[in-house]
Amino acid sequence: MSTPKRSGITRRSFMKDAAGVALVATAGNAAHGDSLTSPLVQTVLGAQDSPLEWKNWSGSVTCAPRAIERPTSEEEVVDIVKRANAGGYSVRLTGTGHSFTPLCATDGVVVSLAEMTGVTFADPHSFAATILGGTKIQQMHAPLRAGGAAMENISDIDRQSIAGAIATSTHGTGKGIRSISNQVVGLRIVTASGDIIDCSPENNPETFKAAQVSLGALGIVTQVRMRLMPTYRLHEKLWRASFDECFANLEQLIAENRHFEFFWVSGRDVCAMKTLNITEEMPNKLPDVKGERIDHSDIIFPSIRSRRFNEIEFSVPEENGPD
Repeated sequence: MSTPKRSGITRRSFMKDAAGVALVATAGNAAHGDSLTSPLVQTVLGAQDSPLEWKNWSGSVTCAPRAIERPTSEEEVVDIVKRANAGGYSVRLTGTGHSFTPLCATDGVVVSLAEMTGVTFADPHSFAATILGGTKIQQMHAPLRAGGAAMENISDIDRQSIAGAIATSTHGTGKGIRSISNQVVGLRIVTASGDIIDCSPENNPETFKAAQVSLGALGIVTQVRMRLMPTYRLHEKLWRASFDECFANLEQLIAENRHFEFFWVSGRDVCAMKTLNITEEMPNKLPDVKGERIDHSDIIFPSIRSRRFNEIEFSVPEENGPD
């Protein structure tokens, strides 16, 4: 396929296009005779009495989109956006559906980048990599480690797509360690008009800052360039404590560990405690101690969440946390 024409887009025209996302989102469905007829859509929508359904991971958010598209290239993303725009349909990009709010719900077009995955190193010594937007964080571990690199931080799970994790400010624990979006040093975006822009702290810096946590409002992120660090191992310690004991030692635990977290089971007055710290020790050097392990960071960070749930998070000033 030919490479889509890059736009010499200005800040003014970009913001106009971004506003177009909101305009399209309120347009609703056009007539059935529109041009949104890719082979995938024709196949899926062949039986009009069997409407499509999209739902998030927990099942708390559902919608009936006009079409669900799974492009395999940036050129196809551009084509989908242009056809949806011409037909008056909203376009929402979906990752793995781990947001518990209706960010992706639409009666227009749902776009999944699940077929656009991969990690490319520009320089094995630069500790920076370019990742296709549909790549799940879980899929990044092996190629990053093979290149001697690792993410600075990972969230509680690693099933999210990298574009979705950035757009929703997905974060991990650790005082002074910022969200995954702050590990990003460059983005490539297909805007609502179908133009392609590249942005970074040096190139379109204002657009870049807005796109780091955009909730998908500025377009479809097809490529992410991330700042990484050399591979490292973490020493994990798990234990239980009462609520009073946890809060009596809270500030010390936060200050003395790279990562500290706890889950309070209020009905039993038990806090599940966890610390993570970088170590030079090898996994086989750890004594046989219950609740402790050492391994590569990409193995230690993510938890297994097999039971589906819904959650809500609140951000409060640190000094008010114990209250």
